[in-house]
Amino acid sequence: MTSFDTSPQLNVWRALLALAVVFVMLATTGWTALRNQRGDTPLQASLSAWEHGRIGGHRLPDPQSQPAKLARFFSSLTERQRASLVRAYPLAVGNMNGAPVELRYRANRVALGQARDVERERMRDNRLTPAGQHDAGRRMHRFEDLMEKGRHVLAFDPEGSGRVAEVFGDLREAERVSVVVPGVDTDLLTFQRTNRKYSAPVGMAESLYTAERKTSPSTRTAVIAWADYTAPSGLGIDSATAMRAQEGAVRLNALVRALPGKSPVSLFCHSYGSVVCGVAAHRMPGRVSDIAVAGSPGMRVEKAAQLHTGARVWAMRDADDWIQDVPYLEVGGLGHGADPVSSGFGARVLSAQGAKGHAGYFEPGTASLMNFAEIGVGAYRSVHCAHEDGVCRTGLSGTAAA
Repeated sequence: MTSFDTSPQLNVWRALLALAVVFVMLATTGWTALRNQRGDTPLQASLSAWEHGRIGGHRLPDPQSQPAKLARFFSSLTERQRASLVRAYPLAVGNMNGAPVELRYRANRVALGQARDVERERMRDNRLTPAGQHDAGRRMHRFEDLMEKGRHVLAFDPEGSGRVAEVFGDLREAERVSVVVPGVDTDLLTFQRTNRKYSAPVGMAESLYTAERKTSPSTRTAVIAWADYTAPSGLGIDSATAMRAQEGAVRLNALVRALPGKSPVSLFCHSYGSVVCGVAAHRMPGRVSDIAVAGSPGMRVEKAAQLHTGARVWAMRDADDWIQDVPYLEVGGLGHGADPVSSGFGARVLSAQGAKGHAGYFEPGTASLMNFAEIGVGAYRSVHCAHEDGVCRTGLSGTAAA
């Protein structure tokens, strides 16, 4: 399920908060060290091979170099040389900030094909339980889905529950870029779904992209479904702390810094995704113009000003979202701080009329999706505030989409 998709037992959250000291002690001992130990993953193996590779008689650049340096490296290569790097190091190239986006799409298609073949073999592996073979089949079909013609996979890592990001629209030519940051229980298998389509990252991003084009047909937009971080799984210590958000914030800022062009970027952060955006905010580049959160458990601060960002901060929550019953506080590292829609927080509070429950903010026809689309194209004076006084539009100059 995606982003606390069903209502949890809220007393569990309260119990977690009451046991804050115990959990903080655990988080600073070998328990965390054991959890974070990972072997040589396919992505790490590809990066290691890259680090020892050569092209044209020269060593390949450090894959952790600044995106601009890597972009210059790739631009210096012939098409044949770029194609050879895709074949030799598909996971490394597909996840390399600074590589041309079209090259990353091609590399990730190769990597997806290789991962599909691995899972196909696992489906027939008698050493696996029937449940393990079934899981391999689900992963194999997901990889095939992501390989379909016309899909643009910007990042892909098959390790564990997996990470992935997909682009809708032309990222290089976009005048406005939107990034959808989802929450709890987001992984490769929940990245898209047929039932309750708009509760999963792909459906969210597709819906936003369609709404932005409808709002301003003349504006070239691109939307990224960004599930390229290890999200918390279920209700527990990971979702009650900022540990996963801190890891995700580093990855989110790396993505934004590596985006082509200089067009404004808007972040649309749902549920625990708003914790990621809150932690990332103070290090975001200036091209991030807007941070909009929906169904937020908090952004790890007490006031929007403490995010230390020049971006406009927006917040919304529909009337029947159970997240409003989660304790909005932070004790010993547990909990995520103040309620972003509260009057004292200082965000611009938007209407979410029509959205239902915790996962309905990207449903077509809702005020929440319309507001997201208007922010995404820069039509700030058209947004619908949560309150009739229109205070959420105070001081905004964007009267129409460009």
